[in-house]
This record gives sequence, C-alpha cells and structure tokens, in this order.
Amino acid sequence: MRQLIEQVGPFRMSLHRDRFRTLVGSIIAQQISGSAARSIGRRLEQLVHPRKIRPEVLSALTAEQLRGAGLSPQKSKYLLDLAGKVQNKQVRLQRLARMSDEEVIEELIQVNGIGVWTAQMFLMFSLGRLDVFPHEDLGIRSAIRNLYGLEDLPDKETSHRVASRWRPYATMACWYCWRSLERPKAVGNGKTD
Repeated sequence: MRQLIEQVGPFRMSLHRDRFRTLVGSIIAQQISGSAARSIGRRLEQLVHPRKIRPEVLSALTAEQLRGAGLSPQKSKYLLDLAGKVQNKQVRLQRLARMSDEEVIEELIQVNGIGVWTAQMFLMFSLGRLDVFPHEDLGIRSAIRNLYGLEDLPDKETSHRVASRWRPYATMACWYCWRSLERPKAVGNGKTD
C-alpha cells in the first residue's frame, strides 16, 4: 500500500453535499455505464427544468415521465419511493451527519433500490466518513487481489483481515485501491511491471 500511495500521490476526494441528488444519482447509476448514467441524469434535469431535482419535484412526476427520461420501470419506482420517503420524513436526510455509520445504513436501506453498498458509498462520498470498508465492492476486492498477490478475489474474511490494518482510515485505503485499478502498470507483491 505504501508504494501505491507514493505512486498515486495525496488523497483527494471531493464530497457530494446535495444528499438527495447524490442518492438519485446512485440509483440512476446502478448496473449501467457511467456515460449512460450521466446521460440519463442530464435528461432528468431537463425534464424538471427550471426546477431542481428535489423530493417534491420528483414526487410530482409519474413513472411514465421518468421512463421518458431513460429510467427503467424499476428505477422509476425506486426514485419515486426515495422522493416519497424523504418528503414524508421516513428517511431523514438532514439528520444523517449526526448518525452512526450503522444508523445511516439502516436509514437509507428503507428505500427500495438502496442497499448496503449504496449506503456505504453515501457514507464515503457524501458524508465523508473516513473508516468505511465496503467489502463486497468488486473493485476493492480486485485491488486487494492485485496488490497483495492473491490468486482469487478475496472472500469477506480475507478482505476484512487485509483491511484491519487500514483502520481507522479504511475509506482512504479504498480510494487508493480504486486508483490502483486505473493505473496502467500493475502494482502488487511489492514491485511494478
């Protein structure tokens, strides 16, 4: 990890402060490419223009209107569920910063379409929590395999054993793991190609 940090440079992660918009983006991006997600996000913004993507604005839309912006029927339902639960205060976005990581996850997974991984990404990239380890993230598991010279993707136990040395800054280590996957040269076993 030390060699990777030296190669990548200082930790730089910008936070997404608009909590509702961040969750909308997370739902849109599920299981599609980044460019497709950005395209759908732009169409959704055009659909609601000149208003902003807010709970009350999305709640006023129909599933058909959302599908017209490129959202699948399932994701349309997820966005309407998110908007409704935020609007009726079942999900309290304004209180999340004062909650523990576990409480934030429990709060967010009430929304259809938001699972533990999405909640963990929210903890990292919206709330700026520094000790989040999403052990099921394929990128993190791939990076651990590459960096630590493992034959296969690590299971949960192996992933947590490796990450235990990253505490209390697991988020930062994960950021470096993701950066390692973007590098043209493989880093692992203490040497570079």
